[in-house]
Amino acid sequence: MAKYFKVIADNRKAHFDYNILETYKAGLALEGAEVKSIRQGKVNLKDSFGQVLKEEIWVFGMHISPYKAADQNKLDPVRPRKVLLTKRELVKLIGKVSEKGLTLVPLKIFLDGNWVKIDLGLAQAKKKYEKRETLRTREAKREIEKALKGKTYGRKDQ
Repeated sequence: MAKYFKVIADNRKAHFDYNILETYKAGLALEGAEVKSIRQGKVNLKDSFGQVLKEEIWVFGMHISPYKAADQNKLDPVRPRKVLLTKRELVKLIGKVSEKGLTLVPLKIFLDGNWVKIDLGLAQAKKKYEKRETLRTREAKREIEKALKGKTYGRKDQ
C-alpha cells in the first residue's frame, strides 16, 4: 500500500513575517479526537509558535476545533502540544533556537500515511522594510503578468 501525503493546514503568513532558514518534519502528541478533527481540516495555525520547555519542544497557540462526536468538555482547543523529534534533531534544534533572534514557527500540518505531522521552520523575524520590499516585488510581478496577458505578440485577430 502506497503512502499518501495530504496538507491539512498551511501557515502562509509565516513566509511573509519570517525568513525560514531550515524546516523540520516532526510528529505531534495528540488525542484521538484531535486527530479526527484534524482529518476533517478543523485546525488553524495562525498565531502559533514553537517553544523549548524542559528540553522538549512544544507548539503553543495551535487551534484544533473539538470533534463533534467526542466529549466536548474534555480537551482545550488551544492547549500546548508536544512535538515528537529524534534525540539528535531535538538537541540540534534546541541549540539553534537558543541563538539570538531565531524562533520556531509551524509552517503546515499534513497527513503522512496515517500519521499527523507538522513542518516546523527555524525562522528569523523580518524587519518592516523587508516586509515592504516583499510587497513591492509581489506587486511588480502581478503588474508584469497583467501586462503580458494583454499583449498579443504580433498576432492581429480581427
